[in-house]
Formats: sequence, structure tokens, C-alpha cells
Amino acid sequence: MKVLKFGGTSVGSADSIRSVLAIVTAAYQAGEKPLVVLSAMSGITNLLTQMAEDAAEGKPFESGIKVLEEKHFEVVRKLIAVKFQNPVFTKLKLFFNEIEDLLQGIYALKELSNQSRDLVVSYGERCSTFLVSKIAEQHLEEALFVDASHYIKTNSNFGHASVNDEITDQLIRALANTNADKLMFVTGFIGSNENGRITTLGRGGSDYTAAIFGSVLNASAIEIWTDVNGMLTADPRIVKKAFSLPVLSYTEAMELSYFGAKVIYPPTMIPAFLKKIPIIIRNTFQPEFEGTVIQFDSGKTSYPIKGISSISDISVINLSGSGMIGKSGFSGRLFTLLAREQINVVLITQSSSEHSITFAVHPDDARKAVQLIEAEFELELEANKLVRPEIENDLSVLAIVGENMKKTPGMSGKLFAALGRNGINVRAIAQGSSEFNISVIISKIDLAKALNAVHDAFFAELKKTLHVFNLGTGNIGSTLFKQLENQHDFLSDKNDIDIKVVGISNSRKMVFSESGINLGNWEADLNENGIDADLPLFVEKMKAMNLPNCVFIDNTASKVPSSYYEDIFRSNISIVTCNKIANSGKYEQYKSLHDTARKYGVDFFYETNVGAGLPIVRVLKDLMMSGDRIIRIEAILSGTISYIFNNFKDDASFYDVVMKAQELGYTEPDPRDDLGGVDFMRKMLILARDAGHAIESEDVDLGAILPEACLKADSVASFYEELKKEDAYFEALKAKAKAENKVIRYIGKLENGKVAISVQLVDETHPFYSLSGSDNIISFTTERYKERPLVVKGPGAGAEVTAAGVFADLVNVGA
Repeated sequence: MKVLKFGGTSVGSADSIRSVLAIVTAAYQAGEKPLVVLSAMSGITNLLTQMAEDAAEGKPFESGIKVLEEKHFEVVRKLIAVKFQNPVFTKLKLFFNEIEDLLQGIYALKELSNQSRDLVVSYGERCSTFLVSKIAEQHLEEALFVDASHYIKTNSNFGHASVNDEITDQLIRALANTNADKLMFVTGFIGSNENGRITTLGRGGSDYTAAIFGSVLNASAIEIWTDVNGMLTADPRIVKKAFSLPVLSYTEAMELSYFGAKVIYPPTMIPAFLKKIPIIIRNTFQPEFEGTVIQFDSGKTSYPIKGISSISDISVINLSGSGMIGKSGFSGRLFTLLAREQINVVLITQSSSEHSITFAVHPDDARKAVQLIEAEFELELEANKLVRPEIENDLSVLAIVGENMKKTPGMSGKLFAALGRNGINVRAIAQGSSEFNISVIISKIDLAKALNAVHDAFFAELKKTLHVFNLGTGNIGSTLFKQLENQHDFLSDKNDIDIKVVGISNSRKMVFSESGINLGNWEADLNENGIDADLPLFVEKMKAMNLPNCVFIDNTASKVPSSYYEDIFRSNISIVTCNKIANSGKYEQYKSLHDTARKYGVDFFYETNVGAGLPIVRVLKDLMMSGDRIIRIEAILSGTISYIFNNFKDDASFYDVVMKAQELGYTEPDPRDDLGGVDFMRKMLILARDAGHAIESEDVDLGAILPEACLKADSVASFYEELKKEDAYFEALKAKAKAENKVIRYIGKLENGKVAISVQLVDETHPFYSLSGSDNIISFTTERYKERPLVVKGPGAGAEVTAAGVFADLVNVGA
């Protein structure tokens, strides 16, 4: 025999009750004669409670009675044939009249005792169970309504009664023997004391009823039918990637339930645990899904943990003082006091010095707990042996749970690494010797981010989600969006990374979407749904969204964004930038940015600052990290200048080549921005700093390509006029190169901590001799690469390769 328990949502409407009856009928037709336990219809227990409280306060409650009637009567009209409706209406009306009489008494007395409250709310289960049994009776004549209050006997602790197991066992066995041929529909949640007064079994009481009946009758399984697909790895309302667990042990399920998993209530499992009866969590609305089996042993699993649970609102009380040190019995005295006053302690942690104890309670109990402590330890407080207890509010508990954690190294490290990388401060830690649970207390505001970050960290087969905020939608930004869209499936399949662009801003508009912006339609979304661009607001919104694994991408050439970098790092958000201004400004700023990123454990990637898509910065850092010593770095880091000198040959004049380069879009609108060498200088400055040299831009020896007259021309047109006048200068340079069988190159060199950039003539023995087109090239001469330098060569400009470099940096953040 199985016990099937259906929760409030399962009997909350005519449609859901149809689903319940389909499940029961299928079991019946398969040869089972299950025992069915039912909760009140969804929302009814809260309605009854509210009516009772209103009555006690002298407020009107009649409208609630009407809602109660209509909700039940609507189901009767939809699911019971007209000729059978009248007896059902009559019985339900009797229930409602009894409720109204009770509420009138409470209204008259202006008092609501726990006993009265239990009696009022018990009608929720009685009405729903009677109603469903009568609906079932039309198809299954054996259907029988059973009021569990006659069979589950408890003490008189109204609101949370304890069961008298011996008497309850006898009564349930007698019921089962007498009605062996019946299909019993049993009220959940309620019992009665020795005087027949109605009691309730506390939160999750209907589950408890199912477990009691299942244990007494030695059921083959207890099925808890609810509105989710079993026990999930985390709360699906917060963690969208949460998935159902096929198997849990009783211990794991208890731990998860205790720390906030609402699917099942811990005491429910105790009777099943003692008899080793499996509990199966199923979804009424997806009955084909197998759900989660909770059993004695969860067996082998590839998951390092089984789930992540949480309590969203908790208060912490800190008690400290010299009077605790070496004081035997202090903890016992403290927690006995709290237990005596029915204050549940959720978590306890104590320093090894015995100087302080921290424990967590529900916020409603915090003030009372402090008052009790101050009264109990009055002498110690007066003598300054204890510091007055402090309450910290707005906190949450996050717990990772799983039997696989036991004796598995690295569990705590992985947990704290995920939290730390996302800037989540841990206020207290607790881990039992059983190693089934590691619990941490964090700020309530960080709970959603923490759950998602930890879930990504422990369930490796899931995709790690990066939440991207992109600044700049010009050539590089828009190209990056295309690349991200085109490579989405590849990244997901091959790299286990899911990149969501959740914020976009340009100089006019900005738009946000926590679920991710459609990159195939980003421009229309930005224009139609965006608000006016505001960089400080963009940064604040990014921080306020408080998403895990955030990355800020700066795809601009503006100097303004870099002033926000440190603040972004302090919010534990990584930065990827193609904007070289931050790294090529004052050395103090460069160092501060790198130190801040390191301090807060986030990434600062800027590969495109030096060579667009070429791996130059990464190669340099890898060489240094592996212990190699840089002797010399030589580089050509301007695609524009490369193109110009590579095409300045034969009969072409320098003027013509520069003009052609501008027409092809290789130069800035003013070619002097390229030929002046300042951009090249910034790149060499960044390389020098990454190589460990604290130098400023004024320390760089920047040789000129252009004569002074060209540089000082007051317009682009005047510049070209001056350039034409200097034709003889450039022709002489070309002739000299040809005569010596050399080529003209503009080369930057870092050696002995000094950076110099100059026009040079190099022969075929030089690695830069064969450079073609607009390529960049860099040569690393190191202790390991002394005889034959390490050379990196390739396209060093263009939106495609620069966006690809930003893309690669972004993927490296995910790694």
C-alpha cells in the first residue's frame, strides 16, 4: 500500500483536483488501494487564520466567509453531478456555519487562544478532504472521508502538538482493519488531545499525517504530491539553473528542508526514517516526472553536493566577554534558557578561545532572546564579564548539503572561493562533525547572488553564467555582440560558459535586462526601451543588480570610464577593456588599479590595449610568471604605420601613401594621431609597466616620423600641404634604405628599463624585415629566448580582431 499526500496547490482548483483524481484512479486501477491525505485548498488556511485574527481584533470577517464558501462551492458545481450536489452543499454549509459561530465567539471575547486558532484552521482540511472524497465517490464507490483528528492523538500543545504514538498506532490500525475495502481520504494537519479537542501538528503537518499513517500501516512508499518536480538543487525562484535530484538520503533531505527547502518538512521524515519507508516527491501537474526519492541511502553520485538551501531572513546575536572563558556549563545555561522559552536556535558558532558565541535565531525571536540573556546573566553583565548582547539583522543563512562532502577535500575552499570572488562577506560559519552541511551567514541583500554563484561553482556540468555590462556600441562593441551571438552555442557546448549581456550603454541610451538582452535585436531594444545614458547611473545600476560573475566591458576610447574602474573592482566586478587610457595614464593610477583588482580577487584583462587581437600582454605575463627574465622587447605596434612604411617604396611618395591609408580607413581622421606616435607610445608604456618598470609617459624617448612643420600645421589640409613640401626628406630616407638593402620601420624598444621609439632601417637578418601589410609584430628576447627571440605577429588593428581580443578576455574571466 502507498500513502499519497496532496498539498494545497494540488487541491486548489477544479482543474488541479481533476489531476489529483487522475493520479489516484491510475494507482487504483494498477491494483493499489492507496491512502490519500489532503491539505486545505491553497490560501484557505491563511484565510481562516486572518478571519480569526480579525475577529479577535473586533474587525468584520463576513467577507472571508463568502470567499470560503464560493471557492468550495465552485468546485462542487464543476466536478459533482447536479443530482449529487445537494448533500455536499449541505455538509459544507454546516462546516461554514460552525466556522462562523466560532468566529462570532472570538469576536465577542476579543481573544484568540491557540486552542481556538487550531479549531478554526482545522476546517480547511476537513472541507477540502470531504469535498474531494465526494468527487471521487462518483467514480470510485469505495471512497471514504476520514477525519484524522479521531485517530491521531496528541498532547495539548496547541499549534504544534506532539503525537502520542502508542494510542495513535492502535487507532489507525483499527481504522485500517475496519475499512480494508475502502479508499480512504484523510484530513492532513490535524489531531486531537485526550479530551477530543482539535490540535494541529505545526508547519508541514499534512506531510506529517501522511508519514504517521504510512509508518503505522507499513506503506511501501509515501508519495508527497506538490507543485514542483521533486527536491531541487536550489530554490528555482532564485536559481534558474536549479534542477531536480533523483535521489536523496533522509539525512540530506532533512538538512535541505531545515535550511529552507519548502518541499518537505523535517519532522515528516522521522516516522518514515524509523521504518526505512521511501518518501517520493512528485509533481501533481507533471505526473509523468519521476520526482525525487528520499531513502535511507542516497547511493553513489557524481555531484560533490546535493543541494544548496537557505533561510532568507535571520538575525544573529553575538555574546562575548572574559566571563565565558573556561566557564564550564556556560553554553548549556545559555541554550537551555532559550529552549525553555521556545526560541529555536538555527545555527551556533563559537570561537576556540571561548571568548564569544554567535548564534542565529528567527528575527521575531531576537529581541526576546536578548531580554532573556540580559535577565539570566545580569550579574555577569554588571561585573563587565560579559558585553551586552548585540543583534545583527537583515542576514540570511546559506547551506551546502550532501553526504559526498564527508572527507572530501576542498568543499569549504570551493564554497568560500565562490563567495569571495563575488564580494560576499561571510559573517559566521558552522560545520558539523558529520560533514553533511556547511552553513554560512551572509547579508540578506547578497543571498540571490550567493546562491547562483555557489550553484555554478558546485554543479560543474552546468554552464557558468557571466553577466556582462557593455559600455560602447561603436565598431568594436557592435562587432563583439555579433561574435557573442554567433559563438553562443559553441561556448556553451565546448567551454561550459553562458554569456548574458544584461546592460548596454552608449553615449545616448542605456538599457538593462536581468534575463539577458537579445543580441540579435540589441540596437532596437536600446533605442526603443532604453533610458537616457548616464555613466554614474549605469555603474550604480550594475552594482545594484548584484548579479554573480559580473564583467564590465569598456569598449570606448573615452577617458571618463577609467575613473570608475576602482569603484567597480571594489564591487567585485571584473573589467575587460580595449580602452588603453587607464593603463597608460599616471603610473600611480596603473598600480592602484592592478592592486585593487588583486585585492578584491577579480580580473582586469586588457589584451587589446597593446596588440588588438594578438596575444601580447598574455605572453608577457606568462613569461614572467614562469620565472623568465625579460632582456629586451622590440615591437611595431601600429597597423597604420606598418601599412604606410610597407607601401612606401618604388615610385610612391610618402604623401600619396598617407593619403591612400586615410582613404582606406587605416588612419584616424587626422593622420598625425597615428604618425605622431602617441598611441604607439601608450602601448609600449603598458608593456613596460607590465614588465615591472615604474615609468611615466614622459620617460619614453619618442622619436618623430614627421618633420616639425607637419606636426604644427593648423589643419589636416595644411598638414598635407606641409607633407608634400617635405617630399625630399622622405625620398632621401627611402633611397638610403634601398641603397643599404634595408626597409624602413618604426620600432619601439624596451631594454634596461628604458623605452625608446624611433624610425630605423633594418636588414633581412632582423625579424621585422619581412613585415607586410598592416601587421603588428613583437619580439621578446629573454633568458630562455636569447638566441632566437619569441616573435608574435599578425593583424594589429580592425574591429573584427579587436572585438575578438575582447571576446577572448571575456572567456578568460569565465575560466
